[in-house]
Amino acid sequence: MPTSPFKAPVTPPPKQFAVGDQVTHDMYGLGRVIGIEDGIAVLVDFGSVQERILNPYTKMSKL
Repeated sequence: MPTSPFKAPVTPPPKQFAVGDQVTHDMYGLGRVIGIEDGIAVLVDFGSVQERILNPYTKMSKL
C-alpha cells in the first residue's frame, strides 16, 4: 500500500557524470566536466575557475 508506514523509502539513483558533460551548479553556474574521480568527486571547468565538486553533488545537475 502506498500509505503503509513500513514501505521502504525510495532513494534516487546516484548522479552520474562523464567527461564533457555540461552541468550547472547553484554557486558556480554553467560548466563542463573535465575530470572524474570515480564515486568521489568531479572536476568542473566553470570558465573563470576550476572546481573539484565532491559526491553527492547535491548542488549540481547535468544539462
